[in-house]
Amino acid sequence: MKAQIRKIAVTVEETHIEMGRPVTPPTRKAVAVAVIANPFAGSYAEDLTDLMDIGAELGALLGERCVQALGITPAQAQSYGKSAMVGERGELEHAAAILHPKLGAPLRAAVEKGAALVASSKKMGSPGQVLDVPLGHKDAAYVRSHFDGIEVQLNDAPRASEIMVAVAVTDSGRPLPRVGGLTHEEAQGTDGLR
Repeated sequence: MKAQIRKIAVTVEETHIEMGRPVTPPTRKAVAVAVIANPFAGSYAEDLTDLMDIGAELGALLGERCVQALGITPAQAQSYGKSAMVGERGELEHAAAILHPKLGAPLRAAVEKGAALVASSKKMGSPGQVLDVPLGHKDAAYVRSHFDGIEVQLNDAPRASEIMVAVAVTDSGRPLPRVGGLTHEEAQGTDGLR
């Protein structure tokens, strides 16, 4: 593995009641985060291939951790997202290199299929800052009930020469969705749009 991982954290969030109403079954989101050394911290590099390769490693590792934490099969995953926060000795492009060219395919394999784009965000940050991970339906971009997000925060990450990389997976949409649009059951999952 190219990634030098300092720590991994996995969290599962379950919502049982929303606005005093029971949510049955509870909606569940898992987020897995890896804190890694930034191989390009403090210097400019034209070739970011090492970070792209790290993205592929982390897409598989973190996606699988989320599915395991939810206790579901990959096919039961409904939405996903990815995000990265780069410490101050790095640059925003380092997050882009991890998230975009190669992380998606292994994440899609971890959740079976994934016809839709993986929602993403990136930012610069320091230890203890909140990293938002946007979520969208894994097979259809227009399933409004699955437009969501989850936060992750580690008190000691990212340090100046680190990158915090997060992947989130859910087994459902938002609790009690009622804004209409395409439903999970109607999604065809052939082109990511329906």
